Amino acid sequence: MQTYAERLTPPVALWVAVWVGAAFLGISFYAALGPAAGLLAMLVPGVLLSVVLVRSAAVVRVVDGDLLAGPARIPVRFLGPVEVLDPAQAREVRGPASDPAAYHLIRGWVPAGVRAPVRDPADPTPYWFVASRRPAELAAAIDDARATRVSG
Repeated sequence: MQTYAERLTPPVALWVAVWVGAAFLGISFYAALGPAAGLLAMLVPGVLLSVVLVRSAAVVRVVDGDLLAGPARIPVRFLGPVEVLDPAQAREVRGPASDPAAYHLIRGWVPAGVRAPVRDPADPTPYWFVASRRPAELAAAIDDARATRVSG
């Protein structure tokens, strides 16, 4: 049963920047080499960068007692207390206080997130940091899934 789902898509401003940049490139090529070169110079980088933006959108879900963050999955029973991080705290965890052995799902356009220690003795990962636009809801879903697994 899914209790939380979020897709960390790039913001509209990033899409606009990609296509405005591609349009300027196309105009430059159009002026120098003609309409075919201009169209090609706009579409190739615009489409390629759009594919990159689509593929960079990570999915965060809590489903069937597991936390799925991007390509990774961990049963919530192996997570300790979830800490909701505001943008300043998340910046610290992503930067100076980052542990290279930890799992980080970071998207530069998502400033906040959650952190939870890993309580599996067989797992060397000290904690998971997961970026989220709704960190309080994600933390509550993880806690609810853990409580459901314990009581169920």
